Amino acid sequence: MEIFLNRNSLAQLGNIISLRLLDGLWFGEAAEKEFGPKERIIMKKVVLYSFLILSLFIFSSCSHHTGTYVLTSPAPVLDRIQNRGELIVGTAADMPPFNMTTKDNRIIGLEVDLAQALAQAMEVELKLQAIAFKDLLPALEAGKVDLILSGMTITAKRNSKVAFVGPYYISGKGLLTKASKLADIKDPGDIDRSEVRITALEGSTSEIFVKNVLPNVKFLAARDYSEAVNMVIGDKADAMIADQPICVVSVARYPEEDLFAILTPFTYEPIGIALPANDPLFINLVQNFLNTIEDSGALDLMLDKWFQEGDWWNQLK
Repeated sequence: MEIFLNRNSLAQLGNIISLRLLDGLWFGEAAEKEFGPKERIIMKKVVLYSFLILSLFIFSSCSHHTGTYVLTSPAPVLDRIQNRGELIVGTAADMPPFNMTTKDNRIIGLEVDLAQALAQAMEVELKLQAIAFKDLLPALEAGKVDLILSGMTITAKRNSKVAFVGPYYISGKGLLTKASKLADIKDPGDIDRSEVRITALEGSTSEIFVKNVLPNVKFLAARDYSEAVNMVIGDKADAMIADQPICVVSVARYPEEDLFAILTPFTYEPIGIALPANDPLFINLVQNFLNTIEDSGALDLMLDKWFQEGDWWNQLK
């Protein structure tokens, strides 16, 4: 909530303060005992001049604005959501089983269920905003979305700009390739050769992993995971580095393409909810929500639905 004070309100407030102070300082019993009539008249004029200067300063400061002072709310994001009656969640909409788009253009997945449950708890509507992964954090910082649920790893670099709640899932880097090419790989260093082409999602920790751990390979940035998987299927890339569940799901989705995923993750990746850093009340609300669904077993049911059951695969584009 924002509180507005216009110029007239400030002027009236200044007058009240002035009169109260004058009454107490120069017309009270203590003043009559301490000073004579002439001294009290002189001091009264000094105080009046001082408050006149203060009033002019306040009025001048107001004139540099639109005529209104705005005292910002301590919970600006939460207020924005409640006033709008809608929770806007940013997601890549192409990271199965976390988030994905169906043939009829619906966005489904584990994180969609999480977002829907949070919106219901807040008694507002849910609006999903599909945004390219690399543009999600800028959208959050610009206030275009209220939070991000999109398989986003909690890192120190990201956490220095935005807040995180979680993790709600522990992942790790996996590798997707064709069984006929690189199925004997046991360590990412085995493929660090200049002739090897590796793709990963642009702006992701997978891209950072490739550039830091596999500096000799040819890196091919992908806009989304559909493009990355198709690069591997079409032999435009030898392998894809991604979160391990995405690699496993890709093998199951395309059984005829001879795809192979390394089951042991190369890294530790805590996945969390990204939130604006300027609203501690909203952060606290989301943390308590996550604690509740974890402790109640609701999160486990969601995980089983999207990671153990595969009847949603046929709905995808």
